[in-house]
Amino acid sequence: MITVIGRGHSGTRAISQTLYASGVYMGQTLNPSADLVPGHDMYDACRVFARYVKWNGDLSWDFSRAHSADIPPRFTQLLSKYLASVLNHGGQLKGWKIPETTLVYPWLARMYPDIHYIFWIRNPRDCIIGRHKTDDLRDFGIQYPTPLGPPDEQGETKEDERLRRAISWKYQYDLVKSTPKPERWIEVRFEDFVLKQEETLERLENFLRIPLARVVMRKDTINRWQRDESLNYFDFFEPAMREYNYEIPAAVLAPVRSAVE
Repeated sequence: MITVIGRGHSGTRAISQTLYASGVYMGQTLNPSADLVPGHDMYDACRVFARYVKWNGDLSWDFSRAHSADIPPRFTQLLSKYLASVLNHGGQLKGWKIPETTLVYPWLARMYPDIHYIFWIRNPRDCIIGRHKTDDLRDFGIQYPTPLGPPDEQGETKEDERLRRAISWKYQYDLVKSTPKPERWIEVRFEDFVLKQEETLERLENFLRIPLARVVMRKDTINRWQRDESLNYFDFFEPAMREYNYEIPAAVLAPVRSAVE
């Protein structure tokens, strides 16, 4: 069994479509983003998980209780209901993709330690350009600083949607990094999948031990931040961007601006 971990707009559609074209059963119903839908039970499972995360203030969360506590039966019930078409499928090759999986990844890894996990990574500057359901973590029970932008000419501040998305990105990155890696784990940059598709697919084939189909990828799907006219870099991206060899601006362009309600 295979699952894809990665925040929304990380390019996970590409690997889900690749798996589907390669004969991997990806669930009974897929939406245009190649997500297994409907996702309501997964969303509710995310809200159960959130009760075990403590917000320390600012951009810091304590995941220790989530890692140590017993997984509640309600979560197991919701996840099993969401994955019913996959779990009940009789084939040997099966899996699923929906970005909200990332929000419950620690418990998923404990429940299914032997499945194959593909951690899909994309430059966060590209990730936060478009809207996604996980932009507002409060919808899933996660607390975070109110994302306030700079004061306007009248001295008033409004909530900054890009900062909200950036905080969501950081939370999900921190959550994944806090979790011990399962035995079958691979990390793939979306940019490498686009620019070095054959090399990247060979890595994935060796990992999954199955041949993979080749899907057409357009180069204009990467580095969209270069054509974006709004703010798309925040200083708390820097550690992750260094880790995954993404270009960092010469100067910090946007320090964290937040206020706690």
